Amino acid sequence: MANNKIEITGLRKRWLVSSLSPIFIVALLIAGTFCVVMANYYYNMMLDGLKTRAAHASDYFTSNTMTSIGEFYQYANSFAAEFSERDRMELQFISSSGKILVSSYGLTAGMAPGTPDIKDAFQSKQIEPFRGVDPHTGEHIMSVCAPLLLDDQVVGAMRYVTSMSAVSRELLVTVGVALGLLILGVGMVYVSNMVFINNVVEPVAEVTETAKRIAGGSYGTQMENHYRDEIGQLIDAINNMSSQISKSEKIKSEFISSVSHELRTPLTAINGWGETLLGDSDPKQLRRGVGIILKESRRLTNMVEELLDFSKMQDGRFTLNIEQVDVQAEFEDTIYTYMELFKQDAIELHYESGDELFPPIPSDPERLKQVFCNVLDNAAKHGGAGRRIDAAAVCGGGKIVVTVRDYGPGIPEAELPFVKQKFYKGSSKARGSGIGLAVCEEIIRLHEGTFEIGNAEGGGCIVTITLPAE
Repeated sequence: MANNKIEITGLRKRWLVSSLSPIFIVALLIAGTFCVVMANYYYNMMLDGLKTRAAHASDYFTSNTMTSIGEFYQYANSFAAEFSERDRMELQFISSSGKILVSSYGLTAGMAPGTPDIKDAFQSKQIEPFRGVDPHTGEHIMSVCAPLLLDDQVVGAMRYVTSMSAVSRELLVTVGVALGLLILGVGMVYVSNMVFINNVVEPVAEVTETAKRIAGGSYGTQMENHYRDEIGQLIDAINNMSSQISKSEKIKSEFISSVSHELRTPLTAINGWGETLLGDSDPKQLRRGVGIILKESRRLTNMVEELLDFSKMQDGRFTLNIEQVDVQAEFEDTIYTYMELFKQDAIELHYESGDELFPPIPSDPERLKQVFCNVLDNAAKHGGAGRRIDAAAVCGGGKIVVTVRDYGPGIPEAELPFVKQKFYKGSSKARGSGIGLAVCEEIIRLHEGTFEIGNAEGGGCIVTITLPAE
């Protein structure tokens, strides 16, 4: 059970890694891209706003206010004092030496900001931005510096400065919400994957445990099937396999018991009569005993041959020695042999042959005779109570059909589908190994023919053997 859990844990781990890893990587890429895009969006929007504000203010200040350098200082103080957005940003007026002349905050006058945007604006006479750390406060700021011109000469500059902390907080909130939604989505995928893999792993664990019990000898073990998908089909297959193995084991046990009994009975008779004959010199008794010993020896030989044939069938060594054979002649030889034997048991064997000529066909004469003997022997064994057996052989339509019918009790309908299965004996109490018919069917199959058993109209059983006669 421990190994089973380890394997299942490994299955769950492989599933989650293979399914969640691509999703997690894609989520990280999306999150990273979103953060970069949002940061650029916020900062660019903020910078564009400052540039627009600085451009309008510097144009207005230069064109409508300043006519001399003296007025620049005068109106800078007035402009800074009336600046209405001092709670959001700082307005600075920079002298040509780079120092702050006037500030809307009033605390930084006389200081030199020391950022490159001022020098760049003086040199390029264009609005220059800056984003970074304030050298004096260490605060992250964004600024734009717009040069103020008088007669195309830079006399100072107007500089807007704003802290990045508020924008950074807003950006963090936006990114945080986006990441939260992303994590929620990944979490939902994880939960759905866990639910799915558990729905797969749990029945697989049950199937594995059941398979181990079956392998350990608990044949016939069944699982409850609550599924209507591939898992359900697997469980049905395991249940069917378990039932078939249980059935096969039961048949095998019955076969071993039956064969043991079948072997013991003739051996007991042979040993008993052998001991009797050693101490008895009566010619009549001697003849009777030898006859019984020969009969039981022949029975043992037939059983051993059936077992050997079955063994060859199981490992694929069952082959035919093909030659051109007159099937009618082989069947009639078997018929005339059994006529005398059946007379001893008061059974009449009637044989009818067709008027058609039987063409020789490629087949194994010994194997065909084995089938004919087995069928006739079964007819006498199971249908001998009817005291009559009918046999016939006809040729026509490119095939040879051999039939053997008895007038016994027949085969119960429930047992008909199984009578040709190996080891199957059904409700019959007749002696035998239960593999003779399976061997016969295999022989006929190798001849590309059919071997059928059924109940005849009016009672009794009929065996129909069909062989191709092209």
